[in-house]
Amino acid sequence: MRILFFFAILVLAVGLPGSAQARWLEASSDHFVVYADDSEKDLRAFTQQLERYDAAMGFLFNDRAAKPSPSNRVTIYVVKNERDVRKLLGNGAKNVAGFYVPRAGASVAFVPKIDVQSRETDRSMLILLHEYAHHFLISNSSFPMPAWMSEGAAEFYASASFNKDGGVSLGRPAQHRAYELYNDGGLTVEQILSTPRNDRSRSFSAFYGKSWLLYHYLMLSGDRTGQIRKYGQALQNGLPLRDAAVEAFGDLDQLEKDVGKYLSRRRMNVIQLSGEKIDIGPVQIRTLGNGEADMMPVRITSKSGVTREQALELLSDAREIAADYPGDAAVLAALAEAEFDAGFDDRAIAAADGALAIDPKRVNAYVQKGYAMFRKAENADDREAAFAEAVKPFVALNKIENDHPLPLIYFYRSYMERGAKPSELAVRGLDWASQLARFDLGLRFMLARQDLLDRDFARARANLIPVAYNPHGGALASQARAVLDALEKIGDPEQLARMMAASPETDMQTGGDREGENGEEDGETGDALSSTPR
Repeated sequence: MRILFFFAILVLAVGLPGSAQARWLEASSDHFVVYADDSEKDLRAFTQQLERYDAAMGFLFNDRAAKPSPSNRVTIYVVKNERDVRKLLGNGAKNVAGFYVPRAGASVAFVPKIDVQSRETDRSMLILLHEYAHHFLISNSSFPMPAWMSEGAAEFYASASFNKDGGVSLGRPAQHRAYELYNDGGLTVEQILSTPRNDRSRSFSAFYGKSWLLYHYLMLSGDRTGQIRKYGQALQNGLPLRDAAVEAFGDLDQLEKDVGKYLSRRRMNVIQLSGEKIDIGPVQIRTLGNGEADMMPVRITSKSGVTREQALELLSDAREIAADYPGDAAVLAALAEAEFDAGFDDRAIAAADGALAIDPKRVNAYVQKGYAMFRKAENADDREAAFAEAVKPFVALNKIENDHPLPLIYFYRSYMERGAKPSELAVRGLDWASQLARFDLGLRFMLARQDLLDRDFARARANLIPVAYNPHGGALASQARAVLDALEKIGDPEQLARMMAASPETDMQTGGDREGENGEEDGETGDALSSTPR
């Protein structure tokens, strides 16, 4: 139901706290919402560290972008240990320590409890910073990094420390990669530079460590100033991976020797940013009420992604808790989500209505009600009327949170699902949603599809390339590469556009949660939704 793609992490473990006696807290800041059964002091320190990390990245990249809308922040669920992280992810999670799911309006991460008092960056924190580096870099550039560069950069920035003066140190030696760097099995720089962007096999055990070393050397050694920029330009000009490397770095055997010498240095340069350069906003702490705290295990499991069978098992717990707290809007919104996941649309709508009657600004209640109404509209006898009704929760949400991407996505999808040509407003809204959530590859693919329908083939390619060659793109990346190949092979892009127009709308989940589907307001579509592009 929910997981389309995620960034899997390494080895940790997390257990869902049992809830009745849990003292769950929520920390809210400019870029993050964090839930944890922890002390207020530690939760505040943890959230401040995350904000300092974001500010440090923003300083380096000269990114002074406006704060994200409330629902486009990253929500982090801190659980007890690695075992429960793997339990959340399910089958195939043997070597997973935590995970991050990027999706428009609902990006989430699941990590074990983090020791913020340690002088060295906690291993759980390293994993979270690695994944947030991916999030930040994708959000700030459409350049599709090769696999080594994507992972090397994430490792480079994640090797951070938080200084007493409020500053941040980035690019510190990756001590957690020391073993694999000194036991690399003969892995060469040339091999990692030649690894396809979409290659997720990672047959080299030292791939991450070697990628970090090469990235660190090119960025901070001072020996090859400007070469990494030249390398990126060569890739953007269309050169194959190895050819681009040779053009930028010269003899790759010599580069191997230079990197080896760099590893043996006693000292390495580090980026030191003082507290004067790190400006963060306040962190607000809220204690969850008893009902909301009791519902947290259900909520965490729902947000991590469930199958229909898992949802049915979870639903009994959700209904039991909701029966104990019938006047708690947060509880009822979580119940609506559980009902929707289990396939009970009418019950989901009723639970969402109950939440909204108590709290008219409960965002998740609007979202779950919209999901359920939209799914019902798919099989309605009068689809026009059903979709016009289904979009109303999203229209209401748009008025509460103008830059929430889901109403913009759903408005666009309402046209496509009915087989109608999207209005100019709907297409503009989709484009703006993509700018608000650049990290959502499903949304970028949807926009590329519209570009093809509009015969804007250059723009379609530009939107498809970051999806096609994202190292974490999974099945969606394969689909994007297939479309790019078709653009090249068919010879007549118009033929491909006609094929896309004749095919049903792709059943795609934007960012891995719910599908970005839309309806429209009664009658006029021109003023149904609003957005304020900057």
